[in-house]
Amino acid sequence: MIKRRRKTLVLLAALLLAIFYMQMQTAIPGIINDMDFDLGKKETPAITGLHPYVLKQKNELVRLTKQRGITIVITDGYRSHEEQTRIYNQGRTTEGDIVTNAKAGQSLHNYGLAIDFALRLEDGSVIWDMEYDGNGNGKSDWMEVVAIAKELGFEWGGDWDKFPDYPHLQMDFGLTIRELQRGKLPDADIHEYSEGAKSK
Repeated sequence: MIKRRRKTLVLLAALLLAIFYMQMQTAIPGIINDMDFDLGKKETPAITGLHPYVLKQKNELVRLTKQRGITIVITDGYRSHEEQTRIYNQGRTTEGDIVTNAKAGQSLHNYGLAIDFALRLEDGSVIWDMEYDGNGNGKSDWMEVVAIAKELGFEWGGDWDKFPDYPHLQMDFGLTIRELQRGKLPDADIHEYSEGAKSK
């Protein structure tokens, strides 16, 4: 009698486990999808160029500096992780001077939120001379470009204390590198940022 009860309990437990297992198999995919959504792990679009607002302000920078008799060339914009790694390795594992402390994924270039510039002379040569006064107004062309860029909403890398980056201009839209690495990106709608740049 006791053996029969044990058999019945074991069979009942096995049946309950089987029912529980079947229910979990159908429920788990939904739970996992909800968890992914909640954790912000939904797939984000690949970044392959400058953010639309950064692109718009970059073009405006080129136009406004030209009006002052200063020709600039944008030497860098969006940068892939592979390119960032190559630049980071320069002066470390490859020849050249160290030009960045940012590894892949740690630069706003990797998210289409930064540009670098230089000055272009009439003969077509490109210079990074911060004292040059090509338009002859008694002011550094470089700093004139920086002033216009700041009016357009750019942050200048030359203001950084630890590792000044004088050709670098960026817009972080209030996002940290950590947030960008987790897939949080600024809205692509440029109208949202137009008023913010004017107030800066």
